[in-house]
Amino acid sequence: MRFLRDLIDLLLPEQCAGCGREPVLLCDTCARPLRAPARPVRAAVAGIPPPWTVAAYEGPLRAILAAYKERGRTALAAPLGEALARAVQAALPRPSHPPDAELRLVWVPSGRRAVRRRGHDPLRGVAEVAVRRLWADGVPVPMLDALRQRGRVADQAGLSARQRAANLRGAVEARACVAGCRVVLVDDVVTTGSSLAEAARALRAAGAEVVGAATIAATPRHRRRRPGPDEW
Repeated sequence: MRFLRDLIDLLLPEQCAGCGREPVLLCDTCARPLRAPARPVRAAVAGIPPPWTVAAYEGPLRAILAAYKERGRTALAAPLGEALARAVQAALPRPSHPPDAELRLVWVPSGRRAVRRRGHDPLRGVAEVAVRRLWADGVPVPMLDALRQRGRVADQAGLSARQRAANLRGAVEARACVAGCRVVLVDDVVTTGSSLAEAARALRAAGAEVVGAATIAATPRHRRRRPGPDEW
């Protein structure tokens, strides 16, 4: 089934990754949420700085991220990375923070099996775009491939906040020297914050200080009404 879907994507002209109705990468309507200003997220778990995000993980954005991560539409890294750059900029520590340690951008790692299956590392690609945008805007934040998954992790879909935390406990470790670094941690979507919290734990265990967190999107906490500015 996946093979047929990928073959259709290859043979047919490119359509909007969000709605599939216009012959473009992203139509204006589907791209609009990714152009919104960054806002804070109220995460469900402790252990991370309050994350910043740009969009709600619902509607066309679900299809956009699926097309980028699972269907090989890697050109979507550009609009997704631009959105992440705004979230990172909002998450950066204020100038009053002691600047005596190097600041780095670190992404939550994907599993090796997932990277092989997809043929690319989605979050790394988005982070690369975000870093280029930040440097172009005069914010030199180098990225660092600092983390890796230690083993297989069960699919998080459908798990409660407590189950997500248990599923990820001890799943991430440092793969590079981060001792003395200040880190802004990034992920694509925050739901309960468990992935960010586990990555932050691994960074702190290796001697880093996590000073900010940023994502492209956040799952709305209340699906029956439009989320307020402090609920994403």
